[in-house]
Amino acid sequence: MQRSTQIWLGSLGVLVLLQLIPLDRSNPPVEREVPASQEVRQVLRRGCYDCHSNETRWPWYSHVAPISFLIYHDVHEARHHVNFSTWNRYDAKKRKKKFDNIGEEVEDGDMPLWYYVPLHPKADLDKADRALLMAWSKQH
Repeated sequence: MQRSTQIWLGSLGVLVLLQLIPLDRSNPPVEREVPASQEVRQVLRRGCYDCHSNETRWPWYSHVAPISFLIYHDVHEARHHVNFSTWNRYDAKKRKKKFDNIGEEVEDGDMPLWYYVPLHPKADLDKADRALLMAWSKQH
């Protein structure tokens, strides 16, 4: 067997084995949502909830390694930073900081992540969406 064939088969074998690594793609129950108007909640659901809530929609490719590792990491990291489904766990000081951070991230264009938007074009926040979220975050 040629060296290139061995490398190709070995790489394929590694990819197959990677599929066997279990990842927690669960959505724990929603405890209490962040206070928001219907208009703000629609923007949050469209642009933020897939990563920053317990209502993540796990697309088919989130089950295919190695991309599944990136998605898993991003969702769990995002939930760690702010989780709109467990808003009740934050005390008043922490909620204020979360609102400030949300406003900054949205204003700076850092959220949603640039590589998330091409596969989720509805999550792309336009100028009006950003203005709405920034105003909402400053109210709290």
